[in-house]
Amino acid sequence: MRTFAIGDIHGGLKALLQVLNKLEITEKDTLIFMGDYVDGWSESAQVIEFLIHLSKKINCIFIKGNHDIWCENWLKNENDVNPSWFMHGGKQTMESYDGFSKDDKNKHLIFFKNLKMFYLDDQNRLFLHAGFTSIHGVESESNKINFCTDRTLWEMVFSMDKNIRKDSIFYPKRLQHYKEIYIGHTPTTNFGIETPVNIANLWNVDTGAAFKGKISAINIDTKIFFQSDNLPSLYPHEKGRNN
Repeated sequence: MRTFAIGDIHGGLKALLQVLNKLEITEKDTLIFMGDYVDGWSESAQVIEFLIHLSKKINCIFIKGNHDIWCENWLKNENDVNPSWFMHGGKQTMESYDGFSKDDKNKHLIFFKNLKMFYLDDQNRLFLHAGFTSIHGVESESNKINFCTDRTLWEMVFSMDKNIRKDSIFYPKRLQHYKEIYIGHTPTTNFGIETPVNIANLWNVDTGAAFKGKISAINIDTKIFFQSDNLPSLYPHEKGRNN
């Protein structure tokens, strides 16, 4: 009975399949997907289709990312294309839906609507795409969109004094509510790191799959992680979000 947190996918179905094969998943395992399933490589619609089928066999928990919000809005009204989304991977996502029927798209829309903004397990481990700002924890967050877009949690942890003890008055209050926190959203590759990063009780599992990095999955109990190949090597004729 293992549980894995899986980082941002961004339309990289080939990389996702690589990682899942390395995990050797069984029906007793749980997969927690950290969001941003779409926008980047050419198989966004195919990723969603695969995840829908996977969830019928394996216990899957799907977190919502900021790119998923954009795609959900487009599926609601395909004539309303957000210019920012189009420039940040939306174009590739729209093209990936060529050949998908209206029923298929409606099924995907339901998938996006049902995504969780955060997930808290029975060991007080928190999973969310980006972060939160309230010092009182996620339940007190006034602007729920922060769960999909916030970077201040990661920036705070990344810049904090590593010698601060948990019982110090200077230890960030946002970290004190949870045993562990798992996020994606901000690629570790932005900081020259190709693997999941742990600072204090926070784990960042977005290892830059949207750009030149990999998809990562981490066993949240053992902290052993598995990675795909770099996405450009799997999609050699594409740029992903490297525009």
